[in-house]
Amino acid sequence: MNAPLLVTGGTGNIGSRVVPLLREAGRDIRILSRHARPEAPRIQHVVADTVSGEGLAAALDGVRVVLHLAGGARGDDIAAQNLAKAAREAGIQHLVLISVIGADRMPIGYFRAKAAAEQTIAESGVPWTVLRAAQLHDFVLPVVRSMAGMPILPVPGGLRFEPVDGDEVAARLAELALGDPAGRVADLAGPEVLDVTQLVTAFRAASGARPRRARLPIRIPGGVGRAYRAGDNLADVDAQRGSRTWGKYLAQRDSELATA
Repeated sequence: MNAPLLVTGGTGNIGSRVVPLLREAGRDIRILSRHARPEAPRIQHVVADTVSGEGLAAALDGVRVVLHLAGGARGDDIAAQNLAKAAREAGIQHLVLISVIGADRMPIGYFRAKAAAEQTIAESGVPWTVLRAAQLHDFVLPVVRSMAGMPILPVPGGLRFEPVDGDEVAARLAELALGDPAGRVADLAGPEVLDVTQLVTAFRAASGARPRRARLPIRIPGGVGRAYRAGDNLADVDAQRGSRTWGKYLAQRDSELATA
């Protein structure tokens, strides 16, 4: 048996896509979660909590590579501190972190926590890799669906996204976890930069609905609004771009729903 590769958040949206790729590459996987789960071939589940730190030492025992995908609305910075300390004490050889594009530019708590997590990993003394990714199609969808159902579409000026395909992010993460530590690698974003109107229009078209004509321009106030209007949440010119567009994602999703 080879040394297991530990994945935090291995049952989540991205983790559930990454784990099969790592298994196909011949790796034994250890998934860290807060609740006990049944075992599967070449997959071991361990109970631990990155935010409290409970169980991390045991979870890291015998591990050489950690892929840190677990995250939430709060506590990502604390989780990174606990994981970095445990990884250093366990002699981990490679710690891979997923972050978000614009982490060090956006004046929003979630982004700031991601930036703090990045800094913690970089200063941990453990060889590391950090990938910043744009919002997944799956994460953008519920927001767009809700907005598409409104009688009047609110259109925040300057608010743009570059949604990226979850499978493409998972493939890149698997590649990084199986490779050597690389520091901060190129961001990964979707192939398009789309505003709210474009996102909603494509969603309604894919759903067979008529375009929404009534729109209400709004202005996001303060520093957050200035940051979005400046595109601080968008990738730089040297970013890698996925190939699956928002429209293709919607079309495939509708096709899968129709045949389910």
